[in-house]
Amino acid sequence: MNVLVTGADGFVGRWLVRRLLADGREVTAAVRPTDPPSGGGFSEAERRAVRWLPLELLDADSVRVTVDQPYDVVIHLAAVASGSEAARDAGCAWMVNAAGTARVAAVLADAKQTGRGDPLLLVVSTGEVYGRGLPVPRKETDPAAPCSVYGATKVGAETAALETWRRAGLRVVIARPFAHTGAGQDARFVVPAFAQRLKVARKIGVPVVKVGALEPVREFLHVQDVVDAYARLIVQGLPGEVYNVASGEGISLEALFFRMAEMAGVRAIPEADRELLRLGDIPHLVGDATKLRQATGWAPRWSLDQTLREVLDAQAD
Repeated sequence: MNVLVTGADGFVGRWLVRRLLADGREVTAAVRPTDPPSGGGFSEAERRAVRWLPLELLDADSVRVTVDQPYDVVIHLAAVASGSEAARDAGCAWMVNAAGTARVAAVLADAKQTGRGDPLLLVVSTGEVYGRGLPVPRKETDPAAPCSVYGATKVGAETAALETWRRAGLRVVIARPFAHTGAGQDARFVVPAFAQRLKVARKIGVPVVKVGALEPVREFLHVQDVVDAYARLIVQGLPGEVYNVASGEGISLEALFFRMAEMAGVRAIPEADRELLRLGDIPHLVGDATKLRQATGWAPRWSLDQTLREVLDAQAD
């Protein structure tokens, strides 16, 4: 199976490339138009095993050149993936996430319609598309009602891809992962941010740690469990279907903070920082992955404590 991974130089992309190589897939990694990454946790053998191509989603010609090749599967990860980054430049986020996905889907649909293959497109969306709702695990049948720029652009990406499936017959599968983390995720995201601040607090002996809102409830999968879901969906996912990737087990950010502080050996005192607060934050965002489990047999293997420990250890290193 010949697989193109867009956004292969990102946090999830690096884990996904390694997983696909371990599965014996032929992998092409599309990265931002710079030199192929020399690090990123790849071994020298892994770097040599991957074919590297540049991809700029804002450039239609770049998308066509990179995507218009005989792939069996395209896993589309490339995106403005940070909610705060998307909010800072909403127009760019819409162009990258929604229009970029539309361009990828259009190139693949043309390949199918002209008899040059029958590629499958796995579009990686987000659980944030559900927006606010009752404090229960979200299901794929729940309406999409995003309350963030990031979530809205991902609804746009889903819409573009599924329209191509309905119109042109392109095999499109949508994955909606809920929050996930692991070693290598940067501090724009809450778990590595907590780990980094707790490390500093322990080092300098000051217990006060700046935090944003601690009331929201989230779930936190390990990134390896998420890429396992993607690896299964490219084989067993049904075209035109949407699948949550979720544990169904939520925890408040306050409980998460104190859990991590205890694991880090810090008697921490959280202090709210207005600059870390997010407008439109979703009070409760936990997913129901029954559909994914029934379709593929997927289930998370990493516990929350194992996941948090890995991130804390990565910060310590």
